[in-house]
Amino acid sequence: MKREICTLFLVLAVFTGCNSKESQPPEEEVKLSVSPEEVTLNANGNTQVLEVTSNTGWTVTADAEWCTVSPKSSKGSTSVLINGTVNYSEKSRVAELTFTAGNASKKCTVNQESTTMPSYVPQGYKLVWQDEFDDPRSAGGKVAMPSTAKWWFETGASGWGNNEIQNYISRFSGQDTCAKVYNGTLKIIAKKVGSQVLSIRMNTIDSWTYGYFEARLKLPSGKGTWPAFWMLPKNFKNWPDDGEIDIMEHVGYDPNKVHSSIHCKAYYHSIGTQKSASRIVSTALTDFHVYAIEWTEDYIYGFVDGSRYFVFMNDKTGNKNTWPFNVPFYLKLNLAWGGDWGGAQGIDESALPATYEIDYVRVYQRK
Repeated sequence: MKREICTLFLVLAVFTGCNSKESQPPEEEVKLSVSPEEVTLNANGNTQVLEVTSNTGWTVTADAEWCTVSPKSSKGSTSVLINGTVNYSEKSRVAELTFTAGNASKKCTVNQESTTMPSYVPQGYKLVWQDEFDDPRSAGGKVAMPSTAKWWFETGASGWGNNEIQNYISRFSGQDTCAKVYNGTLKIIAKKVGSQVLSIRMNTIDSWTYGYFEARLKLPSGKGTWPAFWMLPKNFKNWPDDGEIDIMEHVGYDPNKVHSSIHCKAYYHSIGTQKSASRIVSTALTDFHVYAIEWTEDYIYGFVDGSRYFVFMNDKTGNKNTWPFNVPFYLKLNLAWGGDWGGAQGIDESALPATYEIDYVRVYQRK
């Protein structure tokens, strides 16, 4: 009798299990739609709107840095904003957005028109030196290195007079690098490797006396970053006696403010006489801007996007203490980490790796 009861329970269990499985509702089919599937932005990167609908959560990725999407994930029916940076490449460009929900995906093509970059070069100047960072070896996202025919690299973890933390390396550290050229720009990257923060301090081999010097830059974010675009004399021996020209300096804890300065024996920060000016640039971390100085025998002017905000005049006394700016100077690009100014409000290592992006560097002199 017990055996018959057990057999009955076994049959019921199998029957119930089968019915339970059959009673489960079928898995809901993922539905995803994107409309429209192609949009066009003007050269200034205006906003376009997509309507994304899904019965489950979705995410989106873009295959180009210049194209931004907000939000990057959602569920249900959502209006998605598509933006682009200004396209000064003089060629139209295309990005592809991929929306994914479960095993479903949809694409949207984003086209952008181009425009000519405005020129802020004063009249009477001609181009005498440039690096556009468009090495053909870096096409298609491949990585090239800065030209050793144009740049040399300082190395070391010596604090550089400002108690900085980073260790400046040459183009390579083992198989890696902190100076990468790809997609038409130079990226100077500060990153944590073991117990060190590695970065780059690079300098032009050529030097010039007087001229108009500019670079198109996008600045890194994060408390602790200290990027600069500046100049020192070719025959530098003593600081501040020999002079320094800071075309652009920025510290991460004050993200929307850029600075231009000069230093010499009579005017420098340690004795409270530094000659400097600052300008608010609300998109300094997200967009490229042109930072420049015009340096003549009479004055040094500092600019952002063609707008002058720094003025230092030659007092015409013939005194090197107040005007050492009559000899050849070379250009410098670097990304420091921490230090007396960059770390004045602490550092945030979660900001690493931090990227300082340079579209071009150009030098003009009078015709």
